[in-house]
Amino acid sequence: MFTGIVEELGEIVATEQLADAARLTIRGKLVTSDAGHGDSIAVNGVCLTVVEVIDGDCFTVDVMAETLNRSSIGGLTAGAEVNLERAAALNSRLGGHLVQGHVDGTGTVLARTPSENWEVVRISLPESIAKYVVEKGSITVDGISLTVSGLGVSETPAADGNRDWFEVSLIPTTLSMTNLGTAAPGTLVNLEVDVIAKYVERLQQRG
Repeated sequence: MFTGIVEELGEIVATEQLADAARLTIRGKLVTSDAGHGDSIAVNGVCLTVVEVIDGDCFTVDVMAETLNRSSIGGLTAGAEVNLERAAALNSRLGGHLVQGHVDGTGTVLARTPSENWEVVRISLPESIAKYVVEKGSITVDGISLTVSGLGVSETPAADGNRDWFEVSLIPTTLSMTNLGTAAPGTLVNLEVDVIAKYVERLQQRG
């Protein structure tokens, strides 16, 4: 379990294609300071298990086919910046919201509107998860806990085929400390909706 508060910007050092998976080597000095084999680290919002810590500031993870197909992880190449967060401790502050690290789908950055003190980013939203997203509710974008500031539906679909979209307002700290600060229109991002909404829906379905 995570909180959606990014601890540091890491870097993809190397990628290796395996038979039905991929192995990533990632540099992250802070998150590896107390990491070991079997620990969980969120990489762009995807919960991954540490295989090995290398040279004190790098770690490796194996990514299975399901994760590669459902998230943007498969498109990462050496040099790419990634948001990193260690699993939350039971005595840590919940600065964001409850984040599982289980990606529900991907969206595409559609537009960025800068302001004097913040920036509004519009992101496409798959129809399959649009019902779980509400204005002023929480959503996880590439591992970042954000508040939805706007919702809408376009008359024509975006390049990824989605018509639904949402907006988030990014403060200077988020712009400078996460990779969403430099995500240009067209960038694919991982999305995780608030799990509470899915539990409520399931309970209603089961009666």
